[in-house]
Amino acid sequence: MKKRPIVAAYYFPNWHSDPRIEALHGKGWTEWRVAEYATSRFPGHVQPRVPLWGYQDESLPEVMGQKIAAAKRYGVDAFIFDWYCFNDGPYRARALDNGFLGAPNCRDLQFALMWCNHNPIYAHPGSYWKPAEKNWDGETITPENFRSWCDFYIEHYFRQPNYLRVDGGLYFSIWQPLKMIDGFGGEEAAAALFREFRAKVEQAGLGELNLNAHCTAPGRTPEVLMAHEAALKRAGFNSISNYGWGFAGRMQQLKVDYLSWMREAMPVQEMYCRTFTLPCPPLAAQGWDSSPRTVQSDIYDLSRGYPFSPIVVDGTPELFQEALQSLKALYDQGISKSEMIQIACWNEWTEGAYLEPDTRFGYGYLEAVRNVFGTSPDR
Repeated sequence: MKKRPIVAAYYFPNWHSDPRIEALHGKGWTEWRVAEYATSRFPGHVQPRVPLWGYQDESLPEVMGQKIAAAKRYGVDAFIFDWYCFNDGPYRARALDNGFLGAPNCRDLQFALMWCNHNPIYAHPGSYWKPAEKNWDGETITPENFRSWCDFYIEHYFRQPNYLRVDGGLYFSIWQPLKMIDGFGGEEAAAALFREFRAKVEQAGLGELNLNAHCTAPGRTPEVLMAHEAALKRAGFNSISNYGWGFAGRMQQLKVDYLSWMREAMPVQEMYCRTFTLPCPPLAAQGWDSSPRTVQSDIYDLSRGYPFSPIVVDGTPELFQEALQSLKALYDQGISKSEMIQIACWNEWTEGAYLEPDTRFGYGYLEAVRNVFGTSPDR
């Protein structure tokens, strides 16, 4: 019998104040204001979604301590923090630096980073009158800054005893790998930088690096996936992941029921596992609803593009548990080559994807995780 997989949930850190975003929205602003003032866009649309724990400041160690305790109790082994780091410094970092690493029970949970190297856009809220232009440049990372940030990761995060190791190495993910490769000057230049990164990790006495690439393939056929993987291999990545289920062919459908969404997604997750020769942890999504990130008085027109996106409806903890069972089967049967499964997400409240308890289902989604995988073992 195979050992229990590592269960990792993505963590979105925008529930604390940050100087960059305060300059856009005012002193003390956090994304809780977007969540709190969301409205229903059609009959049966569940908004606002209200956190059972209240609108907490995640940069406080006692607040993050509550999250860590709940994650461990309900079978989540690790948070993969969305990490925003530009040439001139990090963004949204205090959730990890102050909250998580400052929590007295920090080491009860593992953690890892996913470098979100994209351009944060003006989408809190997105509107008709203001285009979603970029707020800061997150895509153009110079080789010099990449090297310095790699040193920073090693000293501040990789040396932590609870930094996540998956499939033999310290797990470090890149959100837009192809853009990073292009920004470095192509596959050969990127491969050289990634080799330097690996060598630094090894020289620090930390062993192997599991350099993970988010799957940004433009299609969902095995042929497209294989070509995508080949490019990632040449650049030096040694695992692949995916963040959400997407809406292939349904981008202009306002309401998407969770059951059909899940039944379309599960074969895709299996295809990823079977097609990629690199490990690719299968992923379960709890839901999707980015409508809180729009001006609530605007007409909700999908042709406007994100954050005017399809809305997943009729999701329940029971259906989510069914999705988790499908992922467990991929793992148990050896179809997945990774020792990890992933969940999107722990706390994406304004995109309708969260495990944290709310006033509607309580701890139902966390109970679904525990029902399938049991509690977190001591690793």
